[in-house]
Amino acid sequence: MAALCRMLLRLVSGGAMSGTELPIKESSSPSPHSSSSYEVVETEATNRYEPVSPHWFYCKIVDSREKWIPFSGQDSETLENAHQIGDYSEELVVPTDGGRYDVHLKKRRRYAVYWEEEESEVRRCSWFYKGDKDNRYIPYCESFSEELEDAYMICITLDEWKKKLESPSREIIILHNPKLMVHYHPIATSDEWSTSPTEQGRPRTVKRGVENISVDIPSGEPPQIDHLVFVVHGIGPACDIRFRSIVQCVNDFRNVSLSMLPAHFKKAQEQQQIGRVEFLPVNWHSTLHTGVDVDLERITLPSINRLRHFINDTILDVFFYNSSTYCQTIVDTVASEMNRLYLLFLQKNPDFKGGVSIAGHSLGSLILFDLLTNQKCTEEEKNEVRFGMASQPLAAGQEDLKSVADILKELELAEYSSVFEKEAVDSRALALCTEKELKEMGIPLGARVKILHYLRNKTCNQVSKGQTSAVAGEDGDTQKEALANATSAEMGCQRLDVVMGQVSANYPQLIYKPQIFFAFGSPIGMFLTVRGVKKIDPNYSLPTCKGFFHVFHPFDPVAYRIEPLIVPNVEFEPMLLPHHKGRKRMHLELRDGLTRMSTDLKNNLLGSLRIAWQSITRTSIPAVEAGSSEHDMEAEASSEKTADGKGEESSASPSKEDVTPINVGMLNGGHRIDYVLQEKPIESFNEYLFALQGHLCYWESEDTVLLLLKEIYQTKGISMDQPLL
Repeated sequence: MAALCRMLLRLVSGGAMSGTELPIKESSSPSPHSSSSYEVVETEATNRYEPVSPHWFYCKIVDSREKWIPFSGQDSETLENAHQIGDYSEELVVPTDGGRYDVHLKKRRRYAVYWEEEESEVRRCSWFYKGDKDNRYIPYCESFSEELEDAYMICITLDEWKKKLESPSREIIILHNPKLMVHYHPIATSDEWSTSPTEQGRPRTVKRGVENISVDIPSGEPPQIDHLVFVVHGIGPACDIRFRSIVQCVNDFRNVSLSMLPAHFKKAQEQQQIGRVEFLPVNWHSTLHTGVDVDLERITLPSINRLRHFINDTILDVFFYNSSTYCQTIVDTVASEMNRLYLLFLQKNPDFKGGVSIAGHSLGSLILFDLLTNQKCTEEEKNEVRFGMASQPLAAGQEDLKSVADILKELELAEYSSVFEKEAVDSRALALCTEKELKEMGIPLGARVKILHYLRNKTCNQVSKGQTSAVAGEDGDTQKEALANATSAEMGCQRLDVVMGQVSANYPQLIYKPQIFFAFGSPIGMFLTVRGVKKIDPNYSLPTCKGFFHVFHPFDPVAYRIEPLIVPNVEFEPMLLPHHKGRKRMHLELRDGLTRMSTDLKNNLLGSLRIAWQSITRTSIPAVEAGSSEHDMEAEASSEKTADGKGEESSASPSKEDVTPINVGMLNGGHRIDYVLQEKPIESFNEYLFALQGHLCYWESEDTVLLLLKEIYQTKGISMDQPLL
């Protein structure tokens, strides 16, 4: 049809041109400066046809309504190039949205790669009409868009308008002129015999080309992926105050990170040192509630139906996690899903050489923390730890170990003495044996468990004795330091007090080692306290993850601090997370300034009142006593002046306390763990009103995203353009 219209157009335009040649030849040629020449040039410019540039869209169902969303400019160009190839097969798949979605060109369908999502329709769009209930433009189907384009080409070439077309839904479109094209929606009438469409009804605007409609088209994402982050949600299927899913919230988090990169890593981008960070959601709620919802429905009361279903979907997740049966389901789902996503990501991105980090919100952070504390080191790392301990003076304490025969006799395993004698294993070698080595020697499981348990208890007893005993002299200090180092090494591959009170479950292993663990609004500190953990050893670190950051809003009712569990005897504030624009929020600066001013006024006023009271109560005394009292008063005044000076100095530099280094242990490699966001000005009016918002604010928080980017790229030796103050 399109080819036929174009051929007819050429014939008509050719005939029109041949018909106008004779009068032009017979008449005298007009002056180039005459008005008729201008009219000819203007007509030729007006009648020049330029093909429309199509753009690709996909349809999503939002609140039971269709919403057409444009692909990014980069993805649309890729789809158009694949479409122009022509005879593509049904298997031709084009990755879009950074590889998170695949578009099947022949089916015109868009599928999610990493998570379950309904497929969406894809269109190559060039003509649009305005919708009924909003100002969004809706694209016509591809076949009817071609008909509109052919009609438009004929109209603009022949300059003949008022062209009427009938859409597949029997609606009328009239092309009045290039700037006025109208779509009429017919009104239903009671005349059942009338079958022809009319122009009645409210007209809708018709636009040609995506450049003529108001729609935001993103430019696209950098193809290079530097780092991968898995994000685990908390309780319930909804993750923010708008009741959106984890996929939608992580999409916002990713978009914020893409906007932060050119603002804070512009130099690294220009030098092509960085690309982007990919964030993938991990969903465990749907798997947990697949079968248990049926059981809950049978016992749920019919009253206050919505509230009870909300509690079943959200609050009960905390109780499920504290149940050994459902805790096993949750940790298995989270670990298997992250392993599956990691393998699928490597399959989709075979050239990926970056690291992996994990992030968890609310209960999701506790799930990840329990998983990480139960990860096992590799045999090489265990050997490094043990041989490192053997090279330390701690080995001198192992001289107190009994012989292998005595140990086996004490454990009622004397029948295996010949096995150890055959392998020439003495007490020192036994202390270095791993479970794998004992298994290769032919020791059965029960005997292996007894031997390893004995050696572990023996080492812990020696460590505790070395830490509690006060050994005088240089050798004693060296041994004590070695004991501490050995404790740190041993804790790196053993589960110690942080697993106290954990639900009994077989925690699965991850197939990768996360570089950093980020927790958002986390209740880890509260759960550890409830489990009976009084203190986390400063030398403890997660077995396979060396970085740990906890970000929380000051009004978040679910968040609890972690650093006081490591340093319980020192009171200090969490690290204030800098604003992403490099300054402190104005209302916080004003509040701090007023606090310092009131402190200074209070100190000066009290000092003046004290001096005035002393001058009033002063009595006449002998000269010697007067001299001594004057001397005492001068000394007191000088001390007060010094104190005032110190107060002024401390008030003038309120950040001095923050600069003072605080040893918070090795859980984050010796760096701070707790980071608090700056509340917004409107949030400071009422803490309770914005408590729920404080727990759900992390997905769109630029400050939180910037902390992640800064720490992730620091592992690659890349810093921000300017450090935030």
